[in-house]
Amino acid sequence: MKKRKLELVVISDTHLGTYGCHADELITYLNSIQPKKLILNGDIIDIWQFSKRYFPPSHLKVLKKIIGMASKGTEVYYITGNHDEMLRKFSDTSMGNFKIMNKLVLNLDGKKAWFFHGDVFDVSIQNAKWLAKLGGYGYDFLILTNYFLNWCLAKMGREKYSLSKRIKNSVKGAVKYINNFETTAAELAIENHYDYVVCGHIHQPKKEVYENKHGSCTYLNSGDWIENLTALEYSFKRWKIYHYNHDRLSPFFMDEDLKEMDMNELIASITNSGITNTDVDAEYLNENKTDNDFLDNQGFSQD
Repeated sequence: MKKRKLELVVISDTHLGTYGCHADELITYLNSIQPKKLILNGDIIDIWQFSKRYFPPSHLKVLKKIIGMASKGTEVYYITGNHDEMLRKFSDTSMGNFKIMNKLVLNLDGKKAWFFHGDVFDVSIQNAKWLAKLGGYGYDFLILTNYFLNWCLAKMGREKYSLSKRIKNSVKGAVKYINNFETTAAELAIENHYDYVVCGHIHQPKKEVYENKHGSCTYLNSGDWIENLTALEYSFKRWKIYHYNHDRLSPFFMDEDLKEMDMNELIASITNSGITNTDVDAEYLNENKTDNDFLDNQGFSQD
């Protein structure tokens, strides 16, 4: 089947290397599209919870697929998030069509679009990373528990149930945090004269127009590939939220080549993919780069 040609695709929060990642479904989606630009908006590889004991072939296959797309002409922008923050030291690294950065601004048909992960709004991450990491492990355990619950429900012929969505929607603190996140992102975008602000981080896919006395902008969130299996697509001057679970054509793009692949095979496939022109800015290889520097790079005032 023909792949869908798109101007721009945004995915985030795939959390490769964790039990909750739906890597097979993500590969299927990537097989179905042919975007000019692919933006990976943070938390693609979960370095916080990375374990040598768990990084299955399908997760490696996602990385190979993305590198392959770059080698075939797709511009790939890897925007760093909190779970893959170790890559921030390589910000502004360019390898052919593959680029690593902390934020991105694009002109889309005459309108300015601002892309960043969104963890900069999270006080717990900035000031108590151990607490945020503990929460990450708790979330992973919740996803595993949910798998077992849904297995039992399937045996009884009942519909699947999302514990994490239930908790997010019922706990007032979680609802307030999500609302504050969205409002803050939108207001900052309006203040800086952006037409679109595109985030990830909170695993809540959304498209909504925000207005205040200073103007308006469209807030977009790409969701995740843990619970929602969503992406953002831009084409013909329009944005839409893609839902994998609503895509009836997805079975036609299932990858039949999910063979066993070890790390050496992945590295070999990357080095043979034609991506060569490495241009690493030494300024960003400084491991002592401060959080304040990161805030400046994101366009936020330290005040």
